[in-house]
Amino acid sequence: MAGCKKPPQPPSTTKTFDVRGKVIETNPARSEVTLDHEAIPGFMEAMIMPYKVKDSAVLKELHPGDRITAKLFVEYDGEVYKNAKLDQIVVIAQGKPDYKPTMQFHAPAKGDVVPDFKLTNQNGKAIHMNEFQGRVLLITFVYTRCPLDDYCPKMSRNFAEIEKTLATDKDAAAKTHLLSISFDPAFDSPKVLKSYGEIYAGKTDFRHWEFAVPSQSDLRLMEEFFDLGVTSDDNKSLTHSLSTVVVDKSGRVAEWYPGNDWTAAQVAARMKELARAA
Repeated sequence: MAGCKKPPQPPSTTKTFDVRGKVIETNPARSEVTLDHEAIPGFMEAMIMPYKVKDSAVLKELHPGDRITAKLFVEYDGEVYKNAKLDQIVVIAQGKPDYKPTMQFHAPAKGDVVPDFKLTNQNGKAIHMNEFQGRVLLITFVYTRCPLDDYCPKMSRNFAEIEKTLATDKDAAAKTHLLSISFDPAFDSPKVLKSYGEIYAGKTDFRHWEFAVPSQSDLRLMEEFFDLGVTSDDNKSLTHSLSTVVVDKSGRVAEWYPGNDWTAAQVAARMKELARAA
């Protein structure tokens, strides 16, 4: 029956953007370079984030503090961007030999006590991190304008899957909580967060999965504690690396998942295990 066929998916195209920025660090093992880059017109605001490079050999020629130009190639299917890669990288100014980012952040370790950060949730209500003690808390960091499908949108889809999994286990649901935190308080107001949350969580009362934003002062402290990257020299760029943390009932770090290669099933299973613990 012709009328029952799904419409064909539009083919992906590759879009190209010009990038200018400063090298923060390189990661040959992941074929990545972290850039503090200027706004990319038509794609992204000024940002600090890691990018895959098309040719990992170029990383040998890059050093922290180097200023570069490059082409960013991103797949686009008419709805989402994904698989962003840098190519045609040119060093236009070399960094100083003693260059160091303004601040290097610590990696969350098992047993670390999570500070009592203060946030405002999607309903405009003030919440504190310590109020989740007694439950297993899953935290990730997003910003609602993120255009890259394998960054913030992927984190939110994973959380949606975890939310559905936990909802099927009444005991686990009662002993767990999900919290998506925006690192863009200038744009992500409670109203914006509520609309964003409904895209992934559906029409909900947000009792089990909240979306929140810290104050600007607490944001810097959270970035440092949860290893959200490095702070830009001019303090104008957003910092965008991926960090997801499971906090146990006592308010201590139980698991840390940097990057985006963890699975919803893996994290949900770990949360259930911790929820069952005394």
